[in-house]
Amino acid sequence: MKTLDQDSVGLVPVVVQDEATRQVLMLGFANYEAIEKTKETGLATFWSRSRNELWVKGATSGNFLHVTSIRADCDDDALLFLATPDGPTCHTGATSCFDAV
Repeated sequence: MKTLDQDSVGLVPVVVQDEATRQVLMLGFANYEAIEKTKETGLATFWSRSRNELWVKGATSGNFLHVTSIRADCDDDALLFLATPDGPTCHTGATSCFDAV
């Protein structure tokens, strides 16, 4: 895996985009362990900053994100997961965690 520019606690931001619609679904954070787990399982895995542990998106709701591609930005300080969602991504029940402001 290429070397990523991590923050002071070893995390990189991850934007998740719906592979079919190209809608941005969410933003999470990942360390190398989460990235490797995502590659192994095909399920979007992140580092929970509040719980201080790995978490698989959808483990509670059943709305998993099936990652089909992982891309780094040109500065190697952020990732893009292209994914196929099983259902709504946001904990509010919305398709995306992003709303208009």
